Amino acid sequence: MMTSDTNATEMTNGDPAPPHRDEPVIQIHQLTKRYGDFTALDSLSMEIHRGQILGFIGPNGAGKTTTIRILVGLSKPTSGWAKIAGADCLNESRKIKRLVGYMPDDFGRYNNMRVNEYLDFFGAAYGIARRDRIHRIGEVMEIAGATYMKDLFVDALSRGMQQRVAIARTLMHDPQVLIMDEPANGLDPQARIDMRTMLLRLSEMGKTLIVTSHILPELARVCDIVAMITKGKLRAFGTLDEIMRNVQQRRTFELLLLDQVPVGRVADRVEQWLQNQAAHEALGTSDVSRSDAESMVRFSTSLSDAELAPLLTLLIEQGESIAQFREVTADLEDAFLSVAKEDGQQETVEKPETTTQGAATE
Repeated sequence: MMTSDTNATEMTNGDPAPPHRDEPVIQIHQLTKRYGDFTALDSLSMEIHRGQILGFIGPNGAGKTTTIRILVGLSKPTSGWAKIAGADCLNESRKIKRLVGYMPDDFGRYNNMRVNEYLDFFGAAYGIARRDRIHRIGEVMEIAGATYMKDLFVDALSRGMQQRVAIARTLMHDPQVLIMDEPANGLDPQARIDMRTMLLRLSEMGKTLIVTSHILPELARVCDIVAMITKGKLRAFGTLDEIMRNVQQRRTFELLLLDQVPVGRVADRVEQWLQNQAAHEALGTSDVSRSDAESMVRFSTSLSDAELAPLLTLLIEQGESIAQFREVTADLEDAFLSVAKEDGQQETVEKPETTTQGAATE
């Protein structure tokens, strides 16, 4: 990635300079966190630039929460370092709290409090003067599309409305970096579209976003870059296209048959042909599956289109009635499953960390 040694400065007329898109805002270098013999995070390194949206993906227990806790100054790394806008996440925690806004999955509402009062409460907690809070509340509610909610009670809001207010709350102290945990979770289709629009707008404003989500198709639509982590190790990092090229070395194809064609017979012929190719070309084995209900044979292979063409020719010569021979377009979910499968990672629970305030779960 490109780097820049020019930080955002003020222009000669006193107005803020436009954000530098090539400026690294989040820098993580060899970040490691151990709990005794257990390694929650293993030499994590990555760089995120201003205005980028990072999709942070991993199964439960992968190390996502550990990373976020270190970034916001709630946990100390065993080794390595992390910086946000030049501030050290370990030694400058007060500055980090001003630079980062965190939006958890749990809304954290208060009973008998109107939205306007709710935002005013958080503004006061950040030390924003009363007169400035009134102006800022109007700004963040406009950005989040929540202006019409100002007099509604927080505990009466729908999930989608809560998420809008949560974004407004996260923006109250005007942070440079936003960390959002499952922002689209529990939203209806229209609310998800609205959420994507808001995330893209925040990026255009120069905010740098880290978004965690298990709804990978949604994440793929907004992220500039993706980080895949399993067992504390970064397995893939880059743009979605780069991830797909590097992770999905094998492609998936489907053979759609006419109803009267025996699916098992075609599956056997496909598997035998692929095994012969693997023997001659030193290729890996190919997974072949079948669906009698759909009259379909599916297989994965690293062969090129030109190398696969003889298979279709052979099946036709053998009298098989092939309605379609098509490649299944891979997506972010496929790439992640490929990474998790290679790593043997299953859903686990992250090891808890004990702090001076009490036990905090990962």
